[in-house]
Amino acid sequence: MDERRRQNIAYEYLCHLEEAKRWMEACLEEDLPPTTELEEGLRNGVYLGKLATFFAPKMVSQKKIYDRDQTRYKSTGLHFRHTDNTVHWLRAMESIGLPKIFYPETTDVYDRKNMPKVVFCIHALSLYLYKLGIAPQIQDLLGKVPFTEEEISNMRSELEKYGIQMPVFSKIGGLLANELSVDEAALHAAVIAINEAVDKGQASGTLAALMNPNAMLKHPQEALAQDYQDTLSRAKAHKEHQSSGRRSSVSTVERDVYEELLTQQEIQGCTDLVNVQAAVRDVNQAVSAQDEASLLAGLRLPALALLGVQDANSHWYMEHFSNYSQLLLCLQEGGQVMMLEREEIQRVVSSCNDFAEAEKRKLEAIEAINVAIRLGDAEHTVEELLKPEAQLTIVYQTAANLYQAELFSLQLQGGRSGLSHEELSVAVEMLSAVAVLNEVLDTKDPQAVTEQLTDSPLGFSNIDQDNLNRYADTLISLRADALGEGKEFLTWNDVQKCVDTVNVQVHEEHERIIAIAEINEALNSGDYEMTLVALLLPTAKLTGVNLPTAKHYHDVLQDSKKLLCQNSGDESAVLWLDQIQEAIQAANQDEEEALVLASAVAEINRTVDQGVPEDTLQALQAPGAALRGVLPECADAYQTELAQAQTDPADTGSSDGVWIRHCVKDSYDYYYNLDSGEGTWLEPEGFQQRDGQLSKEEIQTVVNSVTSEFNREQLWLANESLVTLLQARVRGYLVRRAHTQRMEYLRQQEPHIVRLQACLKGYKQRKLYKDRLAVLQGNVGSVVKLQSIVKMWKARSKYTQRLQYFREHEKEIVKIQAFLKANKAREDYRTLSESDPPLSVVRKFVHLMEQSSLDLQEEQEVTRLREEVVTKIRSNQQMEKDLNLMDIKIGLLVKNRITLQDVVSHSKKMKNKKSNEEPDAADRYGIKGLSKDKRRKLEAYQHLFYLLQTNPSYLAKLIFQMPQNKSTKFMDTVIFTLYNYASNQREEYLLLKLFKTALEEEINSKVDQIQDIVTGNPTVIKMVVSFNRGARGHNTLRQLLAPVVKDIIEDKNLGTNTNPVDVYKAWVNQLETATGEASKLPYEVTPEQAMAHEEVRSRLEASSQALRAATDKVLASIVSSLDNIPYGMRYIAKVLKNSLHAKFPDATEDELLKIVGNLLYYRYMNPAIVAPDGFDIIDMSAGGQLHSDQRRNLGSVAKMLQHAAANKLFEGETHMTPMNNYISQTYQRFRQFFQAACDVPEPEEKFNVDEYSDMVTLSKPIIYISIEEIINTHSLLLEHLGAIAPDRSDLLHELLQDLGEVPDVEALLGEGALDSNESKTNRETTLSQLAKTEISLTLTSKFELLEGDDKDLKSLMTKTKKLIVDVIRIQPGETLTQTLETPAAAAQESEHAQIVERRAVQDAQTPEGLKTNQMVLEDAQLPLEQKKRKILRNLRTLEQAGCIAEGNKYQDLINEISKDIRYQRRYRQRRKAELVKLQQTLTALNSKADFYQDQTNYYDTYIKTCLDNLNRKNSRRSIKGEEKGSKKLKQQSLKYTGARLHEKGVVLEIEGLQANQFKNVMFEIAPSEEVGDFEVKAKFMGVEMEKVQLHFQDLLQLQYDGVAVMKMFDKAKVNVNLLVFLLNKKFYGK
Repeated sequence: MDERRRQNIAYEYLCHLEEAKRWMEACLEEDLPPTTELEEGLRNGVYLGKLATFFAPKMVSQKKIYDRDQTRYKSTGLHFRHTDNTVHWLRAMESIGLPKIFYPETTDVYDRKNMPKVVFCIHALSLYLYKLGIAPQIQDLLGKVPFTEEEISNMRSELEKYGIQMPVFSKIGGLLANELSVDEAALHAAVIAINEAVDKGQASGTLAALMNPNAMLKHPQEALAQDYQDTLSRAKAHKEHQSSGRRSSVSTVERDVYEELLTQQEIQGCTDLVNVQAAVRDVNQAVSAQDEASLLAGLRLPALALLGVQDANSHWYMEHFSNYSQLLLCLQEGGQVMMLEREEIQRVVSSCNDFAEAEKRKLEAIEAINVAIRLGDAEHTVEELLKPEAQLTIVYQTAANLYQAELFSLQLQGGRSGLSHEELSVAVEMLSAVAVLNEVLDTKDPQAVTEQLTDSPLGFSNIDQDNLNRYADTLISLRADALGEGKEFLTWNDVQKCVDTVNVQVHEEHERIIAIAEINEALNSGDYEMTLVALLLPTAKLTGVNLPTAKHYHDVLQDSKKLLCQNSGDESAVLWLDQIQEAIQAANQDEEEALVLASAVAEINRTVDQGVPEDTLQALQAPGAALRGVLPECADAYQTELAQAQTDPADTGSSDGVWIRHCVKDSYDYYYNLDSGEGTWLEPEGFQQRDGQLSKEEIQTVVNSVTSEFNREQLWLANESLVTLLQARVRGYLVRRAHTQRMEYLRQQEPHIVRLQACLKGYKQRKLYKDRLAVLQGNVGSVVKLQSIVKMWKARSKYTQRLQYFREHEKEIVKIQAFLKANKAREDYRTLSESDPPLSVVRKFVHLMEQSSLDLQEEQEVTRLREEVVTKIRSNQQMEKDLNLMDIKIGLLVKNRITLQDVVSHSKKMKNKKSNEEPDAADRYGIKGLSKDKRRKLEAYQHLFYLLQTNPSYLAKLIFQMPQNKSTKFMDTVIFTLYNYASNQREEYLLLKLFKTALEEEINSKVDQIQDIVTGNPTVIKMVVSFNRGARGHNTLRQLLAPVVKDIIEDKNLGTNTNPVDVYKAWVNQLETATGEASKLPYEVTPEQAMAHEEVRSRLEASSQALRAATDKVLASIVSSLDNIPYGMRYIAKVLKNSLHAKFPDATEDELLKIVGNLLYYRYMNPAIVAPDGFDIIDMSAGGQLHSDQRRNLGSVAKMLQHAAANKLFEGETHMTPMNNYISQTYQRFRQFFQAACDVPEPEEKFNVDEYSDMVTLSKPIIYISIEEIINTHSLLLEHLGAIAPDRSDLLHELLQDLGEVPDVEALLGEGALDSNESKTNRETTLSQLAKTEISLTLTSKFELLEGDDKDLKSLMTKTKKLIVDVIRIQPGETLTQTLETPAAAAQESEHAQIVERRAVQDAQTPEGLKTNQMVLEDAQLPLEQKKRKILRNLRTLEQAGCIAEGNKYQDLINEISKDIRYQRRYRQRRKAELVKLQQTLTALNSKADFYQDQTNYYDTYIKTCLDNLNRKNSRRSIKGEEKGSKKLKQQSLKYTGARLHEKGVVLEIEGLQANQFKNVMFEIAPSEEVGDFEVKAKFMGVEMEKVQLHFQDLLQLQYDGVAVMKMFDKAKVNVNLLVFLLNKKFYGK
């Protein structure tokens, strides 16, 4: 039964979930997740936030909802900001007054701690909103929704996880009633009475119960008593039926009385239903009777609660209701009358109101339009037309003037009443179409114009579809003309007129075409008279037709037609009207020109006959003659020649004739009558040409001849000088040509001339030579003697001078020789860096591969110093921890929290630590023992730590698998120890790779927003800063900041206090000190009141200037010391910037640089500026401290730099606002600094490290680690192995399998390390001390094959290179192949044997850790020939593996050897630099150790003084008092219930629990072994939580910082002050 009951509870809860889901969907109008996933879907609070917006939109807007579309939730899951949505929902419910008893906690939703309470609250909210009329009522779906057995079982499991009592959903109404301010007893009694009256079935009794005022029912009516009875009976019976299904699953105790009885809300719902039905009947009856008054009264009935019923709209109501009823009657089958429902009635009323309102607004809009038209303002008219209330068609604002003009005209025609709506509608529609037509015309698109003419409602008459294109073209032209004339629009009348005009033009053109056809037919007939008749047709509308010219018209038109036919190639081509008109005009012009020409020619002939040259010249120059080239100078010649031409015999003619024929345009004959002076185109009857008459052509010929002769004569006269010059140039040309020919001849004869000259010169020289030779032959002896003396003197003098020069410059010569040799060596060494260095060059440097005694000494020294540095660092860290603890204990002693004996005990522990340590225990007995098992264990650990050191991904993942408090300790001890605190370049390189890997992992997995790096405390950033600010970065920070910090501290006059209140108080104190009288100024003032004083403002200005100057000094030191910042810090800054940019590509450069600034300045430098004494920036004596003014000055400078680095302006502090401009300027300097800081090379380039680095180094890496750290690392790796190396085939699994279980301290130390007779307590103490014993591990890789195994190609390559180095060092050769093939000589074998012997002696003197491997040593001792044979075998193996190729004569191997030579040189350089660095570091560590020792001595002196004082006091105390005091020191743990601590005020609240449940929570506070530390345990509802370590010093710090509330166990909120009081009272007696 119990099992079934739990199943029923789960099912009921699922039903309630479905109810809540459907109700929320109805409110939000969107789908929610399925019921079984609804709880998870509510966790992000988005749906709850939207629900809050639904019922309280002013309180919660859509913008306030975080992740409204849930994209972030779907991609990355829950974010802490999702809790904001839940908070908004809770506040919204509070704003509407829902009782807080229903509210869940935020964690109930976000952490899914109590989802049933959330669903319970939603149900209560639904009921509350339903009562307020805001939301619909929630449905009752119990037993109506099917769920599978699996879904019910899953929900049951979820409910059991909650471990809470399920809320009773049926009691929501009662609880809500209890919480509201209503007389519960009276209401409850009235509701019970109504239920009883309903059961009795008497309508009068039920009505009386309903009329009871205590029932708080609205609008019960006596006339409806029976309806109330029937409706309530049905509702009560239905509810009883539903409750019977739940009785089996709900116990009697849990059942509510209202499960079977009707509640007040349900009764009110039933009465409202009856009232509404009655009101609906009244309305329907009024509509049927067409009674407007009854209808209006029915609509106003309170039961209907209709909105917007207006008396003025009663006729509209009746009309619409009647129409609606008729529509329903038509739709209803059978003609049965249908009753209107309340919703339909409300709909009809609303539509009527809207319609009446629209009609009213329409009439007002029409009136406004008419007024605007009368006023004549086009813009105002269009504004009124555009108003939607006017209900007009579309209106174009650009056509405002058109509307105004046309409508105004219509208004004038319509009379004083104005335009009606119908008139306006038609007019506006037509005017809009005209406006559109004008816009289309502006596009000049004929197609669009034709479409507009045919499609728009313009209503033009006489539109001919055949003429549409003509209309379009004409309208476009007309529109352009109108715009040119300044007319804005074409009106409707303009367009209609255009259409009519086009129609007339088309008709006329049609008739004209008929006339043109007749003219062409007449031309074809060849009868000029028919042509004249056709041309005179009125329809042709031809102008200028003259009857006498008919013959010429006919000829010209025929020629035009022939030309047209030729050009077109169409014999049937016809002339068109324009061509005919042009021909007529041309014929008329021909006639005029022919008459003028004939008259002029007759005049010339007459003047020639008269024989007067002047008259003849005047006739020739007449315009009508149109003669060319007539000159006045030739008048006589013209007369003579023309007279001669007249008398020349010509063709036979008549001397009595009066007609002369002229040819016009070479085509047409024109006849001129000399007597009448008239002409004709028709040949006269009996025509005979008159003799002695010259034609125009004959006259022109004579004129041209005479004029040409005259012009030629004048030309010669005008150019006489030019003719002379031409003749001279011709003669010059002839002379030059003769000279050129002569010179050409001489050039051809040049060899003969030279030969003649040579013969002559040779003869002269031979004669002179014979004469000189004869003289010398006569004096041979004297010449020889003289030559020898001169030569000897010159040679001796030159040699003496050169020798003296060398003696004077002997030192310079030596330097030059050294320079040349060094230069040659450098050139050769550079050749090693080239792609393929020659073997001869490599041979010169192979000796560098040998390890000299100096190399061994330096290697030993580096190893020793490295061990000392690591040991000293660990020692200083331990001493620093002990001193910090001593600080805490002395602080507690001062506050009487502990006794002096505790402090003395800690001091003794500090002194006895070194004497109790046994550093050699592990070497003698334990892991470094001589047994095989222990040796195997040692090698396994060496392999493990080598893998962890060289593969950073393991440690990077391990760091984030541990809690933050454990990871911090792990980093401070194991990780830095594993990398020897980066004491050499290899380990610094590996540590940086770890930092890089871990930082990228942390950013990708834990950083959701870019500001999380600043606001949070990233583990890797903290580790990097701690490391670089420790021993490694101490000198850097000291060099960087010590000078400027010391200047600020030593400047006694420096004042940087910018707080106006502090400055004001200091000023008042100074006044009182100076005057000796109390100041009248108030002491307590606000910053604004302080700033009102001029003295305060002047002092603040001085402080601001001093602060800027000090800040500039510190900033200049930082910016100029970029190269001094540790490379590791700069590289991590670069990695941080690049990683953030990769994850947040939209982030700006400024945002990224601010993060870099947070690392480099705020985290790394800022603490050292604020507290230079705490970071050894300045030297402080033991017990010394900075003055408060000095600290304030440093803090002010640090604050300014902090704001500048983040570009954060002062906003809240008004007195600091003037510094904002300075902050912005300083940020730009910081920005450049941060950009430059990130510009660093990669570690591989910086440290010259590659994959072969460990193979060529002389010594193996060694770490110094304690037994405890080995055990902790082993256990952590095993604990988190699945997360670190999920792949079972990972190398880490194999190494941990070799190691087995985690050993204890005794197993690693060995059995002999402990005394078996010691007590258990002493044994544990000894073990804890021995666990800190340090051992050295020489790290090696397990996964490198044995050195003699030739299958390992890398090892084989290394050995082959070593053999080749030995061979090429002794034996010469141009290539490696030649060297190996050439047999070795005896001398070479002897030299090689000496080298091998010297190497063996050196190896024997080498320490064990630096000795050469035995296998390599055996290869090195082989004879030269055997080495060459082994080299050849290895070469074949490597060539088969594809590592080298014989084709390039094994140049790849030579390249590798040259690379090894270069690396060996760099390694030596790095080793020397490392020696210097280690010595400097060791010096700094020793200095720090001395400082710690001084502090220890100071504390010893202080403790001794306390002991002396205590002894003097104890001498006056009794032994009994001491015993009581000793008993008092024995402190027991305290146990309190949560309720008790809540009463004391220590516990404020516990998340997820009500105050009445605090009694089930138990707290236990117990002091730990360390003084000032407490261990707090807690049980929440019987569940034991993890222990919490509480440090009293941390509580005091929180109290000092003003933190009043802290969290414990992530659940309980605790009052810090009261907790400190409780601990003081119970454990310290205060």
